[in-house]
Amino acid sequence: MKTTDELNLTEFYPKDLEIISVENLETEIWIHMKSCSKTFNCPKCGTELNKYHSMHHRRVQDLPILGKRTMLDINMHDYYCTNDDCDVGSIVETYDGFLDYCSRNTERLIDFAIILALETSCESAARILKASNIKISGDTIIRMLMRRYSEQEKPVCGNAIGIDDFAFKKRHTYGTVIVDEGTHKTVAVLNGRDGETLKKWLKQNQHVKTVTRDRASAYAKAVEEVLPDCMQIADRFHLHQNLLEAVKRVVNGTVPVDIKIPSDYGKTQETEQHSQANVCDGKKNL
Repeated sequence: MKTTDELNLTEFYPKDLEIISVENLETEIWIHMKSCSKTFNCPKCGTELNKYHSMHHRRVQDLPILGKRTMLDINMHDYYCTNDDCDVGSIVETYDGFLDYCSRNTERLIDFAIILALETSCESAARILKASNIKISGDTIIRMLMRRYSEQEKPVCGNAIGIDDFAFKKRHTYGTVIVDEGTHKTVAVLNGRDGETLKKWLKQNQHVKTVTRDRASAYAKAVEEVLPDCMQIADRFHLHQNLLEAVKRVVNGTVPVDIKIPSDYGKTQETEQHSQANVCDGKKNL
């Protein structure tokens, strides 16, 4: 088997990035690179571009190497979109998802930070990253999460949904969650629980035919106003809850709250037991 004592860094980076030199400092590693690409596809119209617009110099943070902060010093191309119907001017290379056109961190570093944030919190993730010699603040991780969320496709719900309220902060701020009954996945989270935001959402989703909700009148009025032909169903949890409350009221109205026990109740029991014992003794004597 062929072995080597040196680590080939080119295997860990896109083929269109050529490593010029590597600086191994005390706490950082600087990798100087240049782009050697010849073509690039426009992210908006998909046209294959081969006309350079200019050179673009960027310094990007990557995952650490041997515990040292790793910085990429890249000279990359800006391409000019030749499609007359496309309104994009110059376009910066992204190298197949390795680096976004405006980010100061590689996509794999962003993925790592987001995973940490989802498992812990943004501030905790920032402290863990700092211990790993990665300089990212908690606010930056929040922006990463928001950007990734905005890039996701909007969920499409079926014709049957479930609606319920929840608390962002109990007794202070509330919201409304909408769940697709077919996939059991959340399709929307709305501010407030007064029905106004629900009306706006329902106007954009006129295909809804069935709504499962609690017994709140605000949701009932909102659905009836926007979708008058929609079937409204009370969910199982609130039906059980209402049934238990009804049974409790009936029991409380039938059975008295206080059951009075006579003060001579214990003495009466002792007398009866003593009389029964005498009768038994008399039978034995006979």
